[in-house]
Amino acid sequence: MDKRLLVNGIGMTGLTPITKMIAHLPLAFLQSPPQNALVICFGMGTTHRSMLSWGISSTAVELVPSVVSVFSYFHANAEQLEQSPRSHIVVNDGRFYLERSPATYDVIVLDPPPPVEAAASSLLYSKQFYAIARPHLRPGGILQQWYPLGFDYDPAIPASIAKSLKESFPYVRAFRSVESSGFHFLASDSPIPSYSAATLASHLPRAATVDLLEWGPATTAEEQFARVLNQEVSMDEIIAWVPNVPALQDDRPINEYFLLRRLEDREYRQTKWKHLLARVGRKPS
Repeated sequence: MDKRLLVNGIGMTGLTPITKMIAHLPLAFLQSPPQNALVICFGMGTTHRSMLSWGISSTAVELVPSVVSVFSYFHANAEQLEQSPRSHIVVNDGRFYLERSPATYDVIVLDPPPPVEAAASSLLYSKQFYAIARPHLRPGGILQQWYPLGFDYDPAIPASIAKSLKESFPYVRAFRSVESSGFHFLASDSPIPSYSAATLASHLPRAATVDLLEWGPATTAEEQFARVLNQEVSMDEIIAWVPNVPALQDDRPINEYFLLRRLEDREYRQTKWKHLLARVGRKPS
């Protein structure tokens, strides 16, 4: 569990139940059994692996070829999964792939590479990207956008991303994850049901339940989902952190232009960061 994925010396991800929840949460919220899913940003392959535990077709797109080559280093059953006719791993840019694909999906999930401020990362958070992704969702389909909360917290970034999602989809909900270190944004053209944790758990196939609980922290699927459902945050609350920030767009990459905000308003940022830490149950260092 101490294994880490680094690209050019930058930490991308670790073995964490968050990357499982990225798959299981939107799939469990669907109102009809899923057929397929798209994972943008392969990483360790954990989310792709979780998708396959539902017995559905999963396409995972990864920009860096060598990342795909180390799938078996992180997961003992990687070779078996790669040989499955339901598993499709594509080396490509995720947005580029969607622009040129005719396929539609029940679920599209994104876990863009950190840091959030990295150049061109805005292309997976922008209104223009969501305009590309939206037609690739089947009726009732859900897009899941993961946003990590780093320790160099800048409230303008999640506010801008929340605003871009809210302006792109009629229905959006946000949940802090099982480790409270970020947000699962769920967006759809259809209402996202107010399911209980027990109902979400009942939607999981047996293999998916085993996968969801593999690394805890809960011992039942209902409790695992409850840890997320009990931490729902309204979109308006996130936007209110910096209400005047514009929605993130290709030509307004709010996340990439952060330095002056942080230098000019350090005291405000520290106050907001302490407030957020209190909300997620952490103590300021």
